[in-house]
Amino acid sequence: MTGPLVAVTRAVDDTKAVGAALAALAQAGDIVLLSGDLGTGKTAFTQGFAAGLGVTEQVVSPTFTLARDYDGRLRLHHLDVYRLDHLQEAIDLGLAELTDDGGVTVIEWGEVVIPTIPPDYLEVRLSYGEADDDRVVELVTVGVRWQARVRSLEAAIGPWRGGT
Repeated sequence: MTGPLVAVTRAVDDTKAVGAALAALAQAGDIVLLSGDLGTGKTAFTQGFAAGLGVTEQVVSPTFTLARDYDGRLRLHHLDVYRLDHLQEAIDLGLAELTDDGGVTVIEWGEVVIPTIPPDYLEVRLSYGEADDDRVVELVTVGVRWQARVRSLEAAIGPWRGGT
């Protein structure tokens, strides 16, 4: 892939729907890193992703607990590493080992822990769009796992491509 795949959502429910669409492509061992400013929709994206995995529990940000697990088609490990002070804390969390249990790991503020995870993940960058509820969702594949699914990624975000 030469550049990020870009989608534009117009409401929080659209951001959740993008998450759900991407969850349909998730495989055991996948890592999804979420980055973006406060309020850009990282938790909303994760709620949609969880719903797309068949999670029925309410998904909330694990900001103060660092991690929450949910059962669905695949086990979902939802981490928020915003409050980590040192990279060693991420290593101590055992992020790399989470990929070995047959689940999928979604990490809010994931750019912080890149040195501690395998070099194979999908980065989802969320940013503010033109209107108050608009969000720009950029998908960047790193490594081969998600790159092999780039056409499926394009199709999954098709309804939101080009801001339509």
